[in-house]
Amino acid sequence: MPAPAIMRRDVRELALEELEREVVAEGERTFRARQIMRWLWGVGAESFDAMRDIPAALRARLSQRFTADLPRTTASRAEDGTCKLLLTLAGNEAIESVIIPADRRLTLCLSTQVGCAMACEFCATAQMGLHRNLTAAEIAGQILVARREITADDRFTNFVFMGMGEPLANYPRLARALKIISADWGLGISPRRITVSTVGLITGMETLMADFQVNLAVSLHATTDEVRSRIMPINQRFPIADLLAACARLPIARRNRITFEYVMLAGMNDSPEDAARLIKLLRPLRAKINLLFFNPFPGSRFKPSARATVEDFLAVLRQGNLTATLRESRGRDIAAACGQLYAERGPQQHQPESAVESRQGRGEGARPGVGPKDQAGRIH
Repeated sequence: MPAPAIMRRDVRELALEELEREVVAEGERTFRARQIMRWLWGVGAESFDAMRDIPAALRARLSQRFTADLPRTTASRAEDGTCKLLLTLAGNEAIESVIIPADRRLTLCLSTQVGCAMACEFCATAQMGLHRNLTAAEIAGQILVARREITADDRFTNFVFMGMGEPLANYPRLARALKIISADWGLGISPRRITVSTVGLITGMETLMADFQVNLAVSLHATTDEVRSRIMPINQRFPIADLLAACARLPIARRNRITFEYVMLAGMNDSPEDAARLIKLLRPLRAKINLLFFNPFPGSRFKPSARATVEDFLAVLRQGNLTATLRESRGRDIAAACGQLYAERGPQQHQPESAVESRQGRGEGARPGVGPKDQAGRIH
């Protein structure tokens, strides 16, 4: 009988010290590990053969045990310059990431799970249920894939974990990904440019903020437990009072504030009384509130609040001395706006006519071409 095939591991799962051990075990010196990391995370190489300064024998041996593939990607571009990426993973599962150009910022919205188990009623991803957690390599690899979709002169200014899934429900892999993303041997991105969003998993919040100096965003979306429990089942485990008390205990840097996300749902959470309660809830905290327009999706029972209602709500918050902003919806025409991500599996995913198949990486790094800059002005 033939020998069973060896299951190869994704080499991007390894931290530098782990790869150093692998390299030493192959009879090479540890500096080879940093060279390989530069190819993996700096260049985006998808094969060991592309690593021209690595000895051929070492490349061959590592290729037998590890893979360096990145997901196959399809890009859809909106009229406002937003770019949604459909990434097909191993097992024909799929996730979505979103490139969002706005003013002088270029933000990448990242996913942490295939689907989500939190069942928030205003979010399309919840309709998928939870398929599986992403690996650390799949989480961090979204950045490499997205870099191919922007021009060589552009760079991402912000990274937000607000895509598919609840990041803190996949904390061990999120933590490994954050280490890769921020390490000098990885992507070298400052934690100050990273925001992690959560529905309010208190233990996970405490662990995250003890481990990393990232920014925290909390999905609040209601001012009473009765309403929040109806639209966010997690509130039955972590009611508003407990959630805000936990936020008050977090070791937030003096210069930072916790962002509270609040989607405006017509007749549900958008009354003047809600605005007054929100002021009372958040005034004791170092907080800022981010109001969101609700973005409808098939099967949703909600309607977005009227713009005048949202603007009046915003004015009341500011009069109450809260730092409050209104996030305009972007990418709605390609279902890339907040709350609209819903990735079907592999080839079953329907793509609009604007969708284009992205070129696979060949180890040469970010490619020039049509990206968000070309449609929305230069991003610095």
